[in-house]
Amino acid sequence: MKALQVTASLLIFSASLFFTKTVNAQVPVIRIDGSSTVFPITEAMAEEYQTSKRGKVRVTVGISGTGGGFKKFCRGEIDVQNASRPIQTGELEKCREKSIRFLELPIAYDATAIIVSPKNKWLKSITVAELKTMWSPKAQGKVMLWSDVNPEWPKEKMKLFGAGSDSGTFDYFTEAVVGKSKSSRGDYTASEDDNTLVMGVANDANAIGYIPLAYAEENISKLRIVPVVGGDKAPKKNEPVIPGRATVESGDYFPLSRPVFIYVAEKSLAKPEIVEFVNFYMKNSPTIVPEVKYVPLPLEAYTIGQDHLKTKKFGTVFSGHTEIGIKIDQLMKRETAQ
Repeated sequence: MKALQVTASLLIFSASLFFTKTVNAQVPVIRIDGSSTVFPITEAMAEEYQTSKRGKVRVTVGISGTGGGFKKFCRGEIDVQNASRPIQTGELEKCREKSIRFLELPIAYDATAIIVSPKNKWLKSITVAELKTMWSPKAQGKVMLWSDVNPEWPKEKMKLFGAGSDSGTFDYFTEAVVGKSKSSRGDYTASEDDNTLVMGVANDANAIGYIPLAYAEENISKLRIVPVVGGDKAPKKNEPVIPGRATVESGDYFPLSRPVFIYVAEKSLAKPEIVEFVNFYMKNSPTIVPEVKYVPLPLEAYTIGQDHLKTKKFGTVFSGHTEIGIKIDQLMKRETAQ
């Protein structure tokens, strides 16, 4: 009798397990990957959306960097790509090879913050030229001390922290500062995880790094953000400018302000939950973007994004490369004209 009861219990458990797996398998999944910079925005959006759907849709958000995400996106492995820079020529070619068409939707503006430890009391500002001296490939093994960059700075060994090579922040920073995308010294601590960079810089007076502004502001008790002097092409040529909403919106924080994006695959738009999620994203960005410490676009930008989704305006308004210092109003003109 006991054996029969055990067998019956096992059958009930197995049936219950099978039913649970079947139900879970039927829940639509929206697959997102890419930029760690854009991750906080999309993660917040995904949480809000899933709550509104009461478990009827699941959203997964990975962090493999902008470059790593585009590899997956152009293989058709994900629905939505988080990107902290526009799609590049090589990535466009990969997508064409797989017949991947896409919507390009700007969602916010970000700034790359130069960070040091609060223990560093002497670095009041830094110029783009000094950053180039510090980070260019020819600096590797040669520019090792702070005084190698500026003789007025201490004769102490610098410890450098920055984005990994799959990061869109790495691409943008190297192009904006060094003059060529992916052109950087290699002898520094690199990571696609911005929290790793925060921890590396926070307690070392001789450390310096670059991370998205949102992560810097989130950890402002552990870090100090260094004002940047943008140089001849900057609106304020010789003035140190601290990154923030006002200086990003005005374009004064030059050249380290940039738009960030999501890309949505055409084939994924055949799924109603994808269309609904993207509409939800555009509709709620004016509220959620500033909540996670990014700079929102004008309301019109999100309306244009919804229109592009509705009319399926595929492609990019960029020419396969990153443009340095593009202002919000310039971006808006392109989006309106598309």
